[in-house]
Amino acid sequence: MRAAVFSEPGPAASVLRITDRDLPRVSAGEVRVRIVFSAVNPTDTGTRAGRGVPDGVSPPRVPHQDGAGVVDAIGEGVRGLEPGDRVWVWDAGYGRADGTAQEYVVLPRHQVVRMDDRIPLEVGAALGIPALTAHRCLTVAADGPQRLAPGALAGRTVLVAGGAGAVGNAAIQLAAWAGATVLTTVSSKEKAELASAAGAHRVINYREEDVRESIGGAAPNLIVEVSAANLELDLDVVAPGGNIAIYMGGTVSVPSFAAMVKNVSLDYVLTYTTTPGEKANAVAAVAEAVNGGAFRVGPEAGLPILRFPLERIAEAHEAVENHAVGKVIIEVTAL
Repeated sequence: MRAAVFSEPGPAASVLRITDRDLPRVSAGEVRVRIVFSAVNPTDTGTRAGRGVPDGVSPPRVPHQDGAGVVDAIGEGVRGLEPGDRVWVWDAGYGRADGTAQEYVVLPRHQVVRMDDRIPLEVGAALGIPALTAHRCLTVAADGPQRLAPGALAGRTVLVAGGAGAVGNAAIQLAAWAGATVLTTVSSKEKAELASAAGAHRVINYREEDVRESIGGAAPNLIVEVSAANLELDLDVVAPGGNIAIYMGGTVSVPSFAAMVKNVSLDYVLTYTTTPGEKANAVAAVAEAVNGGAFRVGPEAGLPILRFPLERIAEAHEAVENHAVGKVIIEVTAL
């Protein structure tokens, strides 16, 4: 089978190579998936470059955590899946040398999630890290639901920073599905159109509008934040007792008195290291939203799909590193 491999960290064009590998065997409790689409996330490019999330695994590695495809074989004891089922997978390459940038991948049963046949596999490839991160950000508050569902965020206002990004898009779609009023900030007219398509009720172009004035009395209870550098603004607009969930790294000083005055909580989120219960809730909720038609991809859903064949995986990594707008996916095998 074909697989993309890097044997040492470095620039995409220098270290990524397409190789031929043996078909992996399936053991008890495992599922072999034929990967149709493999998604590229910023943490994937970071791992390849040598600055990713530490997981104790050294190269050579097959990159990528997320993907979607078709069940090829199941091991003894596997229930709820059969060969031919359409599935999406998560955290495939975390703590393992074999990610989804290959024709077949073997994973534990709980990391393989069935999709309804009518759901495009592109949707499955876009889930994983972005959707599970968004779910945790929307549920991390102490007084919030542990698992999203229709009505779980009814009566709450959510502010999503960077609504045209993959996590931002997922947060908008999931929050709206759960009944929240969703505000979002973007940096351009084009991104504003994408955030609106995702389902945001109010889109604020921070290059043209004053965010504080635009939010006005619609103080968010929850803020899904892409940059800790926005903390001062977040603390100005968040409702008393609100929560700010940050999912990107960075070192900042926290205006602690401003947070104290409003009794605000601040949480950092990394989906890889959430607890098994938190991850299970996220996977179940995302699967429900997807199979219910509440999570979509494409420009009409605010998330353009940028496709690359496996042979051009280095270009796909470079597109992510250059902040391409949309979801970058690799076409690994034909459906």
